[in-house]
Amino acid sequence: MMRAGAGFGSLALNYLLQREALATAVPDTDFDALQPLRRRYPQLPARAKSVIWLFMEGGPSHLDLFDPKPELNRMAGKPMPPSFGKVITAMGTASNTLMPSKRRFAQHGQSGLWVSDWYPQIARHVDDLTVIHSCWADGLNHVGSVCQMNTGDILAGRPSLGAWATYGLGTLNENLPTFVVMTDAAEVLGGPKNWSAGFLPAVFQGTQLRQGNVPIFHLASPHGVDDARQRGKLDFLRTLNERLSVQRPEDSELAARLDSYELAYRMQAAAPEAVDILGETEATRALYGLDEPATEKYGQICLRARRLVERGVRFVQCYSGSGSGWDAHTDIEGNHSKMCYSTDKPIAGLLADLKARGLLESTLVIWGGEFGRTPFNEKGLGRDHNPWGFTTWMAGGGTKAGTAVGSTDEIGLRAVDRRAHVHDLHATILHLMGLDHERLTYLHNGRGERPTINSGEVIRDALAS
Repeated sequence: MMRAGAGFGSLALNYLLQREALATAVPDTDFDALQPLRRRYPQLPARAKSVIWLFMEGGPSHLDLFDPKPELNRMAGKPMPPSFGKVITAMGTASNTLMPSKRRFAQHGQSGLWVSDWYPQIARHVDDLTVIHSCWADGLNHVGSVCQMNTGDILAGRPSLGAWATYGLGTLNENLPTFVVMTDAAEVLGGPKNWSAGFLPAVFQGTQLRQGNVPIFHLASPHGVDDARQRGKLDFLRTLNERLSVQRPEDSELAARLDSYELAYRMQAAAPEAVDILGETEATRALYGLDEPATEKYGQICLRARRLVERGVRFVQCYSGSGSGWDAHTDIEGNHSKMCYSTDKPIAGLLADLKARGLLESTLVIWGGEFGRTPFNEKGLGRDHNPWGFTTWMAGGGTKAGTAVGSTDEIGLRAVDRRAHVHDLHATILHLMGLDHERLTYLHNGRGERPTINSGEVIRDALAS
């Protein structure tokens, strides 16, 4: 009897130990399924409140922008030496003739970071950049690689990083979407799966804003429908949907639809003002390149991104070349001259504007594509896809300004020093936002899924002390 009585203490201890284990296994997000977008506390000291991701879709050439390789130019016209290893390219490139860069590189700022003459405006901001030269990924084609850069996997179905951030932190503005996507041209390759919530509740997916004066379709009420009538319709819909949700409590799509109706109602007043750039001063519009046709489109996107983070939007993706516009297989000089010119002034304007407004410290800006380009030529004048070594840079949001991290080999083919996989980039972005990529989990099919799947390390050299 005494032994049995003593056993009750073990039961209490076991309960406490289980609670402790659960506390370390699940995120400290204070998640509320009934209020999924409610603001939550970060797990770590947060450096960045918001992220602006400047996504150069198609694969910008690191070799011609930020990663000069004198040895590549010296060996130009020769076959790639076997010592660099076998390469299987996306397009089955027949030629492996090393191709030099025609760009002129120079060191800039006090940091002495290298930038080519394709990006003269961005070059003025190198002392705010953390340039990671040693990135690598797993995909060879655009669809899989864009998907991995967004979701961590080359196969569709996982949540995007913006969805994870929204799940972990909630919203800072109840009248605007927390995760916004903007494109400058065609649909992003792979489409909405790149900003999908995956197996997370659907409420965490991104909201796409369109080009032009009506960035959100069907936001305004139809003619003749006043506010009271609109409110009444939404209340009636909510009543019907809540009845159905009692029968189907596991249906996150239904819950997301309910929340989206309410958000759309609140956005009718807030969203038009947030994306309206007509009220900006002429000086600001010129800063972003809105006074020139070649830079106007991406300039509008970057300016809207600033206005959104200013109003509490956490995660904004700004696609340049959506539909793989940076994909330079045949004429890299013509392609990149156009793409760089269209983005240089808008990006530099964004960095300058954020800094002048005191927003750069709390806003993490990311530049990069899904991969880089090969050091050997394809079809004579272009470069093939290169996921084995490429450049991504960050600015603000707690990054170590004026710093170069890692390196590729002598010809820029493979990352060799302080290699940074896509999962490492994601871990670092989340860390700067105050989220631990190993503790930010969601139970799916009996497994605690996390943003970086089974790997990923924070790139400590990229962090400010």
